[in-house]
Amino acid sequence: MSRSKIARVKPSAPTRTGPVLQSSFRPFGLLPCLALISAATPAVAQPVQPRADAVPPLNTGGSTRQLERSWNQLNRQMEDLDSMLGPAPALQSSDDLEAPKLPANLLDANAPASGPLTPSDALPDPPLGLPKGEAKSNPIKAVSLKEAIAIAFRNNPNLQLQRDQIAAQAAIVAAAAGSYWPTISVFANVEGFQSGTTTYSPYANNSYGFGPSFNAQGQFPNVALTENGSTVSGDSPGPFYVPAGGGLGAVANGVSADAGLQLEYAVIDFARTPRVRAAQAVLEQQEKAYANDLRALQLAVSEAYYDLQRTEQLVRIRDAVVRTDLVVLEDVLDLKRAGLVPRVDLLRRSAVLSADQEDLIQAMADRAVARRRLWSVLNLPASVTPSAADPISLQPAWPMNLEQTLLAAYDNNPELEAILATRRALALRQDATAAQLLPKLSLFAAAGGLGSVERLFNFTVIGGGCCGATFLPLEQVSGYEWSVGLAFNWLIFDAGTTSNSMRALALREQAEAQRYANTRNTIRLRLEQAFLNHEASLAKLVSARRGVGASKEAFRDTKLRYQTGLANEVDLSVTQERLVNALVRRLFATVDVNTTYARLLRELLPMPSDPTLAVPTQLTLDTSQRP
Repeated sequence: MSRSKIARVKPSAPTRTGPVLQSSFRPFGLLPCLALISAATPAVAQPVQPRADAVPPLNTGGSTRQLERSWNQLNRQMEDLDSMLGPAPALQSSDDLEAPKLPANLLDANAPASGPLTPSDALPDPPLGLPKGEAKSNPIKAVSLKEAIAIAFRNNPNLQLQRDQIAAQAAIVAAAAGSYWPTISVFANVEGFQSGTTTYSPYANNSYGFGPSFNAQGQFPNVALTENGSTVSGDSPGPFYVPAGGGLGAVANGVSADAGLQLEYAVIDFARTPRVRAAQAVLEQQEKAYANDLRALQLAVSEAYYDLQRTEQLVRIRDAVVRTDLVVLEDVLDLKRAGLVPRVDLLRRSAVLSADQEDLIQAMADRAVARRRLWSVLNLPASVTPSAADPISLQPAWPMNLEQTLLAAYDNNPELEAILATRRALALRQDATAAQLLPKLSLFAAAGGLGSVERLFNFTVIGGGCCGATFLPLEQVSGYEWSVGLAFNWLIFDAGTTSNSMRALALREQAEAQRYANTRNTIRLRLEQAFLNHEASLAKLVSARRGVGASKEAFRDTKLRYQTGLANEVDLSVTQERLVNALVRRLFATVDVNTTYARLLRELLPMPSDPTLAVPTQLTLDTSQRP
């Protein structure tokens, strides 16, 4: 009786519903399949008589013993391999198969979004903070691509680092520009002191002919001063006579202070202007690097987002495939119970289900990793996990041809302009270094006042005394001073320090020219690769869509043919595999179109160089804004 004429027998068990991976199906092992193959192999096979028009068979010596030995050897090898991998689950009498149990962390990471990502949820963790305590389950928050790019522009640590560096370099430029102005400073000093001094003369001072006021006692002529200032002659020494060994000791203390105003101005300084312009060139280089990093960050966010969209859609495809496997498996069970299909069809379908379940598990793991990768690019807090809110929508075709794209990419390219700014800075630093060998003229002026108070006490006469008239018990001094002048400085020899420094800067400038050429070629390669892959992805998408349509119809027809006995399970499995591959290829082609578009956009996207300006979020190229 034909299988197509036998009524289908429905199974007594209810149809399984709910999540695919929570079904009660359990995969078959490898050993039962091998046992079935071994049992179906006869001990001695009868040779088949070939047709007259067929190709002559190989000379087997009229026996199939060699083939039998090969099957037995293969069976033993597979049994050994299966034992190494562990025992496989055997087929139960109820033909009931269980799905693998998934880890709880994987299920949590693949949970659907609980709501949109709000601005408060997107605030990053402190820069110096680390997670503390036990890890909590992270809520899944949906975010669109445009919102993700805006969040990345705000949260990215590298961009914030560059903003601080640009602000610091702007301050350096302002500091260098201050050399065009004079410097004015106020100085003041206050000092308290105390000292002990001894004035001592080992020789007398009456032998130098200084006059009678310096004569010793009894030396003629000898004139002494009376208390009222009159002079008398006598045997007393002169008032200024110092005997040999005479001296005077005293202790002095007091306070001194001075204050004033000082002005300095470089009238002629040939290194000043190139030094300021070099600082400005460094600032320009950092601003252009900032604009280029904005482009790179938008591309990184776009690629991470598109990758997440691909993995999420791939999970849906794999889930739908497993659900289809379950439906087909139930049909195979029905046919087997009715005796319409052999047991090997059920085993093959079980193996297909197991393989598709493995693909679904891996797709779920890939989606969890893709979510975490987007989280890293956005620098979100550790308590939030992003999910793609946008459905997969196809970007338009690139609006320019390859030559126009290349010319537009080279025009005002911040990556190239940053290198040119670096070369200008090095050239200006050469000028500033060379200017050190030129003369420098500076003007200086200062004015101030001073004052001090000094007191002498604890006088001690030594050896007849000395110099008493020169010691004042209390001395007060006050005054002022000012000065104006020019300072001239000209370095005429430094043992080659300046010339070698200039040579080093010139070589670095030459190296920057080579870096410019390398970057120019890299940009061209990136553009051509993205452009050609973009066109190829569009073409592949057309083919993939046609392949999906044909594969769907083929799977539907093959399933109907299998249910009516016109096709076997192998045909059904092959057709299903081709349908799945067609769906995956269409998904990859669609995402590749968007990814390659984002890579082209990265080379032409206008970005501000000033960190204080708002960064626009532009997902497509606006050709109307380009000249």
